[in-house]
Amino acid sequence: MSQAPSPQQEARFTISSIGRLYADGERIAMLTAYDYPTARILDEAGIPMLLVGDSLGQVVLGYDSTVRVTMAEMLHHTKAVVRGTRRALVVADMPFLSYGVTPEASLENAGLLMSEGGAGAVKLEGGERSARTIETIVRAGIPVMGHIGLTPQSIHQLGGHRVQGKTPQAGRQLMADALAVQQAGAFAMVLELVPEGLAAAITDRLRVPTIGIGAGAGCSGQVQVLTDLLGMNADFTPKHARHYAELHSIIKSAAEAYRADVIAGTFPGPGESTRIPESTLEEILGTSALDRPDMVEASHGIPLDRDL
Repeated sequence: MSQAPSPQQEARFTISSIGRLYADGERIAMLTAYDYPTARILDEAGIPMLLVGDSLGQVVLGYDSTVRVTMAEMLHHTKAVVRGTRRALVVADMPFLSYGVTPEASLENAGLLMSEGGAGAVKLEGGERSARTIETIVRAGIPVMGHIGLTPQSIHQLGGHRVQGKTPQAGRQLMADALAVQQAGAFAMVLELVPEGLAAAITDRLRVPTIGIGAGAGCSGQVQVLTDLLGMNADFTPKHARHYAELHSIIKSAAEAYRADVIAGTFPGPGESTRIPESTLEEILGTSALDRPDMVEASHGIPLDRDL
């Protein structure tokens, strides 16, 4: 019989507990995470949902888009994030062409992210076009987060990173997409690069939480790419991102200082080194009094083999 969590042991967030936050009117904070040590810190900070985003292709692996990310890579990073968390609900992105081709493949890949990766839910892109896929996965007992607006896996079709829903026709399509994703059974959905007024209107019409990124403050919660939050890219910061730290300059300065200390011979110093008694070192090196030839002959000892 399984044991209930002890009073000191906090339970992991589930889609039900996220639903309770939404019902209570509490805004939901979500961040991306890609590795074990970062996931531990974010979990300790009380972030209730962590997204193992396919954005890892660009911010971790150096790809030019998310399209190149594979299932093997998503599984690898999802496992690491899950190992680093105790409380957060870990949501894993389904990478390009891992869903929407056939229902069987979609379900198999979603299942892998749960059973092998350890995720608590999966996320996939698309509105009306993905509704049947979402329904298939949800019916199998796998929680799904939707993603509409700018969908990075369709970036080549969309013609770049552009705000979506800026015309009456496009705005109505986004509304239809949101309702289709909800109807298909998604427990939440990301709204990316959507005008704030439209995002707020969509949020008001839904019964599930919306998680905005570049969609204004009217969403039920927000998600940010961790490297943007930490200021790790000196070349570009999206308009919708806010730096809460400037780690690029901090890490660079630390690396430069380390390099200078190594060149100067000041690292490692006494505090970073280990010592043994001189007598022990002499015995190891064969330079103690007992190792002198005259002492070896007098004691009929066997001289050390200097080649050992």
